[in-house]
Amino acid sequence: MEKRWIIPPRLPLEVDHALHGYPPILRQILYNRGYATHEGARSFLEARTPPGTDPLNLSGVAPAVERIQSAIRHAEPIAIYGDYDADGVTATALLVEVLNRLGADVRGYIPNRFDEGYGLNNEALSSLRDQGIRLIITVDCGIRSVSEAEHARQLGIDLIISDHHHPGPEIPHAFAVINPKLPGDTFPEKDLAGVGLAYKLACALIGDDQAESSTDLLDLVALGTVADMAPLVGENRALVRAGLEVLRRPRRQGIRSLMGASGLMPDKINASHIGFVLGPRLNAAGRLDTALAALNLLLTSDLGEAGILSQQLDMYNRERQEITRLIQESAEQMVLADDPQALLLVAAHSDFNAGVVGLAASRLCEKYYRPSIIATRGEEFTRASCRSIPEFHITQALDQCADLLEHHGGHAAAAGFTVVNENVDELIARLRLIANQELGELDLRPVLQSDMELPLNELKPELLNYLDWLQPTGYGNRAVHFVSRNLRVTRSQAVGRDGSHLKMSVSDGRITYDAIAFRQGHWLDDLPTHVDLLYEFETNEYNGRVSLQLNVRDIKPSS
Repeated sequence: MEKRWIIPPRLPLEVDHALHGYPPILRQILYNRGYATHEGARSFLEARTPPGTDPLNLSGVAPAVERIQSAIRHAEPIAIYGDYDADGVTATALLVEVLNRLGADVRGYIPNRFDEGYGLNNEALSSLRDQGIRLIITVDCGIRSVSEAEHARQLGIDLIISDHHHPGPEIPHAFAVINPKLPGDTFPEKDLAGVGLAYKLACALIGDDQAESSTDLLDLVALGTVADMAPLVGENRALVRAGLEVLRRPRRQGIRSLMGASGLMPDKINASHIGFVLGPRLNAAGRLDTALAALNLLLTSDLGEAGILSQQLDMYNRERQEITRLIQESAEQMVLADDPQALLLVAAHSDFNAGVVGLAASRLCEKYYRPSIIATRGEEFTRASCRSIPEFHITQALDQCADLLEHHGGHAAAAGFTVVNENVDELIARLRLIANQELGELDLRPVLQSDMELPLNELKPELLNYLDWLQPTGYGNRAVHFVSRNLRVTRSQAVGRDGSHLKMSVSDGRITYDAIAFRQGHWLDDLPTHVDLLYEFETNEYNGRVSLQLNVRDIKPSS
């Protein structure tokens, strides 16, 4: 699908003067990201924590701390009830570790995706009550568990909900609810991940006099925040940058072993390694089996156990990749046969693995630039994962269909739902109507943002030092992209196990650079002699040799 390239205008003269002292290319990059003053730019580049983010400014934290401290004093057993994705697992591990340090009787609980589904469930609550649990703290779930919260109350359980997902129209009746998206909550950072909220609660429990001891928790915060695609701006950016420093000197045996199994060097770790290497492995356990392997890996200090668990997660991840590929191919055939012009893509089948449908939906959404739903149809219920584009808030669309749904929730770009089979057809029809109303008049093509056009001879090694100041990059704080035009292709070949990637060399007549275009091997047979490229400028390290290369995001024939 053809993509639109957006190249911003040159920064105004007054901004150029205000940012004097920074290199010219960096000034343009800063202006593109909304920084037009020297102080604002410096705050961004230093990843400062924004003002007003004291944990006690979050509504619900103060009563939660008092209740937890009371439980510790009276030796009450506490359960941390998490989610089976990387965000939920890291958040669970974080609070279990902190409460252990504080002398609590604490255990982690992660529901099984296939037997229990997402979030709180009454059976688990009853089971925990039978084990003597009187205090449950949720992480990364619970904000839409209204009936389950009432069940906990009837059981005599005090429930503290910490969840970053969008609340529904009714807030659960719990002992305390921690969610910056609550109506009326004045906490300035609305987009903390579940593990970010767990960290804020942990900091409030630890207190200012032991604040330094919270720093070594930031490796978990970085892992969960990046893996959950929380935007890397504001406090998230500050937390992840600090967490990456902890990850580069890993103290947790489990993380050190997982890096080894993934082929990563700790001192080279960046946000992309979390998003594409470590995060998928932590997620893989909960997608194919139980997430306890990932939780135990983060908590263990035993070298042998860590080695076994990290190899297990690596194996799960390879299996997950193959299952995702097969589901994507099958779902793609279904949606093309149904209506290739549909503005909402939907595929459901009883054979689809419920743990992987979200990944397949992401691939469809990326390939066709349409909101996509892939579902597993069971005997009574259909459970679906949804992925969407910026023009379509998928959770708000599901909110308009709440009367048909058993459960639903999520973000603007990702959501999930459960529906009884007899309501599936009506639900899809209604969602398609909403999609047609909101998307029907729009030019639905992916947009790629560039920072500026550059000739190749301006790509110098020192530029990489300036680009490092923008780290961590990722969702919400995109990597720097350049455009270079009319480049002659001097060499090209397909690479990768299945030839799906394109490797080439390009020249502007004065300088030549190697380039890699992942998942663009289809260009090989039709590659023009001259191309325009939109790319990242980066170093490539292979077999101990370090070189400069272009990481190509899109290719267009030169006009």
